[in-house]
Amino acid sequence: MTLDILKVVIPPVLTFFIGIGITPIFTKYFYKYKMWKKAPRSESNTIKEFIDIHNTTSEISTPRVGGIIIWVSVLLAVFGIYLLSIIWPTDITTKLSYLSREQTLIPLATLIFGALLGLFDDALQILGKGDYAKDNPAYRKIKILLITIIGTAIGFWFYNKLGVSAIHVPFWKDIDLGIWFIPFFVMVMLATFSTSVIDGIDGLAGGVLASIFGAFAVIAFVQNQIDISAFCGALTGAILAFLWFNIPPARFYMGETGMLGLTITLSVIAFLTNSSLILPIIALPLVATSFSVILQVLSYKYRNGKRVFRLAPLHHHFQAIGWSREKIVMRYWVLSTVFAAVGVVIALVG
Repeated sequence: MTLDILKVVIPPVLTFFIGIGITPIFTKYFYKYKMWKKAPRSESNTIKEFIDIHNTTSEISTPRVGGIIIWVSVLLAVFGIYLLSIIWPTDITTKLSYLSREQTLIPLATLIFGALLGLFDDALQILGKGDYAKDNPAYRKIKILLITIIGTAIGFWFYNKLGVSAIHVPFWKDIDLGIWFIPFFVMVMLATFSTSVIDGIDGLAGGVLASIFGAFAVIAFVQNQIDISAFCGALTGAILAFLWFNIPPARFYMGETGMLGLTITLSVIAFLTNSSLILPIIALPLVATSFSVILQVLSYKYRNGKRVFRLAPLHHHFQAIGWSREKIVMRYWVLSTVFAAVGVVIALVG
């Protein structure tokens, strides 16, 4: 039991200090090679209220690939401890390694693949050529298609290789979806990715995601999925290291290399812990942010241009009505912690 606790406690501490340590090195190159957008989003697709509150000067002078800090820290920690167990095999070092085929291989591979795909997207933005660099909505469909393919592949792996086809309904029972588990998996992954729109204010996404992964670390630990718990802890520590430098004024933004990798990995972890239906509770700030965009679009389309919110996503609505960025971020952090705790309780008793 003591080793299990150490196995879960060491990764977040390790990734936090690795992240803090490597940030100056990466930051040097972020700024040296001007790894930021060369042009703001297309104003033809942006309403005046958004332009008024959005800091376009900061957007085109702040690196957008800060998510590299997160996944590089996790990789160094995971493989560092694994190599230690190989080079110096003892009962303790072997036990502390949390790179396992049964629990962490799939989420780790998802994180790497999603992060690299996001990095490619960031690179296109940084090059500043064509409509893509101005965040043209047409190109978002390409990402949705790619994530659908990723989700289908992983969902098939769950169904065919792991024999998973059921989801747990809290306070009720498990429901076997059969082959429909795969499209359900894809739907959850797409829904989770859609929450990446929360990455719009310095410090907002990092604080919210740290609470969410911390909650799943607790859930996995109680389920005796120690390797998953350690992996979630490692992600939490790395996100906090990123957050240390992302608090206003941000030294860099998370970018797609962070948000895409983390959100689709989050959906995988939710299924590995059989908590897919609890995910919307634990990640309620993310859900509310994504839902606000959907509601705004539907209202504008079917109510003759009328809007539900001054701006969407939701955090920009609060900006538009006069809340400071700091107030929005801190209140999101508070709510994220509360709902993460509620989700943990439901997972444990339901």
